[in-house]
Order: sequence, then structure tokens, then C-alpha cells
Amino acid sequence: MIKEQLNVLIQLAASDSNVAEKEAKLIQMIGVSNGIPKEDIDEMLKNPSRPIGDLGTLTDDQKFEHLYQVVQMMKIDGQVFKSEIVFCEDIAGRLGYKKGVIAELSSKIFSDPSITADRDALRKKAQKFLK
Repeated sequence: MIKEQLNVLIQLAASDSNVAEKEAKLIQMIGVSNGIPKEDIDEMLKNPSRPIGDLGTLTDDQKFEHLYQVVQMMKIDGQVFKSEIVFCEDIAGRLGYKKGVIAELSSKIFSDPSITADRDALRKKAQKFLK
């Protein structure tokens, strides 16, 4: 599952045609902390076009974590492009959420991964957007 998550994050990072250094560092931090070798992550970053698998089979907690990470990735470089918002809304839909969840969470998730939001409160907000 973690490689699929990284794949989604990499595609989001590449959706504006440029993987920023902060984006790559977040992807590497998530991958390495989940046991993925840095070399594998670097290879994935070089080839961001892998298709996204079925996200509907994840548990509700996994879906939320996935959603949280894509919103954080969208914001990490300090610039939010329309292509990134559209991508996040697409991923939210694949996870079983309504598009509005992105706007709701985006206002409460920080771009700096060292600043964590109240995930339980955010999880409850996100659940209201489940289809």
C-alpha cells in the first residue's frame, strides 16, 4: 500500500510539471519511514507515470491518511496550482470522498510536515464527505 501512496504523491508533485525539492523530501521522508529504500523512492521519482491502482479497497483510516498526505503535498511548496487541486479532487473521489473535502481539509492542514493538525478532528470532518 505504501508504494501506491508514494505513487499518488509523486504524480501530484509532478502534476505542475516540476517536482519541487520540498515535495521530493516529503515523499522520501514518508517512504523511508515506512521501510522503502531511498533508492526505490528515487527510481519512482524519475518515473512518475505509473497508473494509480484501486484506492477503494483501503480502510477508512487508510483513506484518510492518503487524503491527508495529498493535501499536505499540494501545499508543501507554498504554491497551489489548479492542476494540483484537480488532481487532489480526483484522488478524493477515488477514495470515496466528495470533492468538497479538499477545500475543507486544505484550510486546516499545514504545508510544514513538522506542524501537525488535530488528525482526529480532521478525520471526523472528512468522514462527513464520504459518499
